[in-house]
Amino acid sequence: QVQLVESGGGLVQAGGSLRLSCAASGRTFSSYTMGWFRQAPGKEREFVARISFISTDTYYRDSVKGRFTISRDNAKNTVYLQMNSLKPEDTAVYYCAASRHFGVVSVVNYEYWGQGTQVTVSS
Repeated sequence: QVQLVESGGGLVQAGGSLRLSCAASGRTFSSYTMGWFRQAPGKEREFVARISFISTDTYYRDSVKGRFTISRDNAKNTVYLQMNSLKPEDTAVYYCAASRHFGVVSVVNYEYWGQGTQVTVSS
C-alpha cells in the first residue's frame, strides 16, 4: 500500500512562508491524484489543493489561491505545498493524501493519508 510522510511544518509569523513535503512509497506514485488537506482544532478537515498527473492540472480552495502552490516530483515520489503570505487562519495540521481517482477534491475520495504536520502562523 501507499505510505505518506509529511514534513516541513513549523511556526512562522504572518506573511511568512513554508514549504511542506510529502514523501510517498511505492512505484506507482505518478498515477495518483495527490492532495493537501488541513484540519484546525475542533474543525472539519478541509480541502486545500490537489494536482493530477495525467492532465498536470491543479486546483485550490479560494482562500489560498495566489498564495499556495502544489507541485510534484514523480522521480522523487514527492509532492510539495509551497505556502506564501501565510495568515493566522492557515494554522492547522496539514495532511498529504493520495487518490486513485482523477482530479478529485473530496476527503471521501482519497484512500491514503499521511500522519500530518503542524503549521502555526502567529500574528
